[in-house]
Amino acid sequence: MKLLVAGADAVDAGKTTFAAGLVAHTGAVGFKPRAGNDYWFHHDDVRAALDAATLHGGDAATLAAASPGTLAPVDVNAVHRLWRPSPGPGTGLLGREDREFLLDRVGDGFVVNGTVDVPDPARAALPLEDAVAVSSTEEFNRVMEARHLPALAALGETVARTDRAVVESYGDVARPLRAFEPDAVAVVEPREARLYGGSRFWRACEVASRSPREGRLEERVDAVEDLLDPAARADLPPLGSDGRDPEAVADAYGHAFERLCDVAE
Repeated sequence: MKLLVAGADAVDAGKTTFAAGLVAHTGAVGFKPRAGNDYWFHHDDVRAALDAATLHGGDAATLAAASPGTLAPVDVNAVHRLWRPSPGPGTGLLGREDREFLLDRVGDGFVVNGTVDVPDPARAALPLEDAVAVSSTEEFNRVMEARHLPALAALGETVARTDRAVVESYGDVARPLRAFEPDAVAVVEPREARLYGGSRFWRACEVASRSPREGRLEERVDAVEDLLDPAARADLPPLGSDGRDPEAVADAYGHAFERLCDVAE
């Protein structure tokens, strides 16, 4: 069974809490194909990864730890982006006014922003000597086509071969991987999960397809949900910090997980 967890909001939708509990409930392997964090606001997570001479986020670490076996975060996460706040009104390499792209880990390799100085701790901890440097959006798009898309496709093939898999999307992207079609999809936000059969959700993604953005075709959850009604809904009660362990979430949200499995196609 392949299950997808997507978020109705770009941030703080509760995807990782829900996905980790679903991993514990089903005994599945949890995957986070693409992720990122902020060198400033998520500094503890960044330093923890750099201390291990790699780059990953707390979401991938949570899913890997909740999964059976001894998976490392990089085993379940193909692409991880590191950025930092960008002071002032100017835009950076990717045209964002609020953040500045620093580097990506793509599989075992790295792509760096050649227009900025990578922070010394990251440069000291990571093997960036052979990293690909990009200096324009056009150049970055070519690199993403050559490196990012194959890395994501390879992870998608791993998901397809995995008997039980839970895939957590990123931001409010509806379809993080194209190499597999889920059996069921949960769109989560605070207080509620909306549950969909996988094939119907995938067909809606095709209809909602947009123009390439940052080297990929990405459908947003709101555009997809505008095209279909959920097969079921489940209330999600708020959880305290002591109730976010995956096993505790499996108990608290068990009713939602059972309904999700019921709508699987």
